[in-house]
Amino acid sequence: MLKHRVEFRNVYFRYSETEDWVLKNVSFTIASDEWVAIIGHNGSGKSTIAKLMNGLLFPDKGEIIVDGIPVTEESIWDVRTNVGMVFQNPDNQFVGTTVRDDVAFGLENRGVERNEMLKRIEQSLEAVRMSDYLLHEPHRLSGGQKQRVAIAGVLAVSPHVMILDEATAMLDPKGRKEILATINQVRESQSLTLITITHDLNEITKADRVIVMNAGEIWLEALPREVFTKEKDLRAIGLDVPFVAKLANELIAIDVKLDQQPLHQKELLESLWTYHLTK
Repeated sequence: MLKHRVEFRNVYFRYSETEDWVLKNVSFTIASDEWVAIIGHNGSGKSTIAKLMNGLLFPDKGEIIVDGIPVTEESIWDVRTNVGMVFQNPDNQFVGTTVRDDVAFGLENRGVERNEMLKRIEQSLEAVRMSDYLLHEPHRLSGGQKQRVAIAGVLAVSPHVMILDEATAMLDPKGRKEILATINQVRESQSLTLITITHDLNEITKADRVIVMNAGEIWLEALPREVFTKEKDLRAIGLDVPFVAKLANELIAIDVKLDQQPLHQKELLESLWTYHLTK
């Protein structure tokens, strides 16, 4: 197995020679089976990174390597064999008249044999809990259901790397939480490398690592807990931490010693209980 699934080496990108750089000297690696969240405000360069990974764009300077293959115009189809991408609006990805047809589309393009295709359709829909909607028309589904089908279509082609580019942005908080839980379960069962692109810091708590973008550059690379300690700095670059992190930071400021920076409500309550027992 490759040590790194994705590598960016001193990457620069701009949309035209008359515009400023969208990305400036960006370098990072993403390991096999790792979940990395790339966050930043609108215009920070995070979605451009996603498009560069999948060969939708190409760097002006530097090198991008995905699954051991340098991303070039000649290699993009080899790269896309191993990379799946789910976008913000699932309606933009639907091509079939039924859920089954839609999930089958990528498999047909790869010439997958029919019996294997039927097996993968069943497995991928089961993974996202949409098996009961096999013959439904995609446009009649709810937003969360559409996104699940879009994810199933990507899973069916068995990618090594899955990119979610603001894939939960159009969902309500419950739908967002369900989609991320589903993706995490699939990642663990299928050993996927997962890359989530978002501006919502509520979505980074389960990630292994976070890359914070600002003005086209890497502003911070850290664990989620460390990111949440930098509330004031994050606000200065247009990002906001979740309520639990805000509350924890206020408590720490008045000398309430928490045993760790909490990622969610349960951890905050446990830290407060531990602090209470030590008083």
